Parts: sequence; C-alpha cells; structure tokens
Amino acid sequence: MKARIAAAPYLLWAALFIIIPMGLVGWYAITDMDGNLTLDNFSASMRFAPVIGSSVWLAIIATGICLVIAYPLAYMISRKSGIGQRTLILLVMLPMWMNFLLRTYAWMTLLENNGVINRLLGMIGLGPYEMINTPGAVVLGMVYNYLPFMILPLYSVMTKIEPLLIEAATDLGCSPWETMKRVILPLSLPGIATGITMVFVPSVSTFVISVMLGGGSFMLIGDLIEMQFLGNAYNPHLGAALSLVLMAILLLCMVITDMFSNPEEKEGLLL
Repeated sequence: MKARIAAAPYLLWAALFIIIPMGLVGWYAITDMDGNLTLDNFSASMRFAPVIGSSVWLAIIATGICLVIAYPLAYMISRKSGIGQRTLILLVMLPMWMNFLLRTYAWMTLLENNGVINRLLGMIGLGPYEMINTPGAVVLGMVYNYLPFMILPLYSVMTKIEPLLIEAATDLGCSPWETMKRVILPLSLPGIATGITMVFVPSVSTFVISVMLGGGSFMLIGDLIEMQFLGNAYNPHLGAALSLVLMAILLLCMVITDMFSNPEEKEGLLL
C-alpha cells in the first residue's frame, strides 16, 4: 500500500503527459476530419516512404560515424586517472551546456558559402565549396549534437572493465587487436547498444537540424510531421499516423539493440 501511495505522483504524471497524449495520437491516426474510423491515414503515410527511408538512412550514417569516433575516445578516457577522466568528460559535455539552436547556428556560420571554412580554404586557393544545404551538412549536425550521447554510455561501461583482464590477455599472448576483439569489445556491447539507441532515436526524428543545415531541401520525417501540425499542409490525422510509423521504427531499433544488451549490464542507461 505504501509503495502504491509513493508511486501515485508518477502514475498521475504518466497518465496526464504520456498515456492520454498517446491515446489522442492514436485516436487521430485512425479517424478522419469528420471523426469517422478509417485506416486511410496509414495508407496515405506510405506515400512518404522515400522521406522515411531517407530519414532512417541519414540517421544510420550519423550513428555509425558517432560510434567510430566515440569508441576509441571513450576507451581512452576510461583508461585515464580520476582527474583526467573528469576533465575529459567535462570537455565532452561542455558543448551541451549551450543551447541546441545556438550550436546549430554556429555550424551554419562555419559551413555557408562565405563562411569561416570557405574563407580559410580561399586563403590557400581552394573553394568555395558547397557545404551548407547538403545531406553531409545534416549528418554533420547530427554527429556534432548527438556524439556525447554515444560517448557517455560507452565510457560508463568501459570504466568497469578491469585493467587486470586486459593485462591477463596480453600475458596470454593476445595482440592489441585480439585483446580488443576478444575482451574489450564483448564487455562493451551493452554500452554500444545503449549509445546506438540514444543517437539513432533523436537523429531519425530530428527536424531542426535538417531545416537549418539542409535548407529545407532535404525533408526528413520530423519535418513532415511538423508540417502536418504547424505548416500549410495542416492535417493532424496524417501527422498522427506518421508519428505512429516513426514510433514503430524507433521501437524496432530499440528491440534490435536490446538483443545485444546483457540485462545485468544496463549501467549505460543511467546516463
């Protein structure tokens, strides 16, 4: 009884801000403008399969790049001393203290045709290059903004890998590559799974980055959903159906990554 009473504030919060809104989204998705039950919204959402596919593809690329960058960096940080670890983690988190929009605006200034990067390249006789309003700029924005969400879970798991295990593998004749493949990589799989989820989910659903760095010429599913609720093509029923399609994609991603997670090794999720 006491446990139920203690959980009452959370249950009320969940009902007001999770269950009821999700119920409304579901209701809008299966009804038309007149309130009649229909599945036409889901069939209409299939017309935007190329947009959905593009969103998933760019999110996969951004997630892969984040993993390639974050894995060696997280391992290096985990092997540092206490002060070194805290300093490097602070540097990783420092950009997150700035507003998300301001960070993205900064990249617009750097990448535009008359921006800082093209000016520096012009000094050595290169460029100008078309960097803004391209898929590469969108992926760059995703990687920059979501990279810490890959580093932190990996770091959290790698700090728990005992140095004695690595030393024992070396003593038994393992090369650095074999030690990485046979010892470090298997033990860090929970952090990889968590990091992939934490980067892929916001990447596939983003709309601010694609608008600012893509110039609106590369529509993602987040942009499409926003248009149905706030744009000229106002159709909240179609927007709700697209939201459920996006939710299904995200749930599929979480199921796949959870297959590689050890239930006893969920420390990365605490971050």
